[in-house]
Amino acid sequence: MVSSGAAAGPAAPITPLHSVSVAGAVVRADGRVLAIQRADNGTWEPPGGVLEPAEAIEDGVRREVFEETGIKVSVERLTGVYKNVSRGVIALVFRCRPEGGHEQVSEESVAVDWLTATEVRERMSEVYAVRLLDALGGDGPPVVRTHDGRALFRASPETG
Repeated sequence: MVSSGAAAGPAAPITPLHSVSVAGAVVRADGRVLAIQRADNGTWEPPGGVLEPAEAIEDGVRREVFEETGIKVSVERLTGVYKNVSRGVIALVFRCRPEGGHEQVSEESVAVDWLTATEVRERMSEVYAVRLLDALGGDGPPVVRTHDGRALFRASPETG
């Protein structure tokens, strides 16, 4: 109840505390996975990005992979959920199968390549490499991991 007698206006929009991103772990028949070298910082990562507000999750995966790599994919299954506690980003990673298109760079990528698991470990930081390696790891339940943007937490940040 407003005690000042002033008319209540529209509610202020609630600022989300987390953003949700999606990434595609695109695996070819030969076991190689799709990766991009980002244009803004030169790091190697799985293709992906932030979901649009009204976008379906799988549509976002397909859009992000295609925009960054030129590869069309079918989304198979969720392989991991990752939380960057320092930036408040929840990342959903989906194993995908290439369905067409051809590799091309974009405004967001300066290189697109199909990497072996060994190359993923060599080129990517731990927090991105683990997303692709988890996707290659089998058909078990999705993996849940937390990190600070640079390294994985081996235990919950609350418990040390």
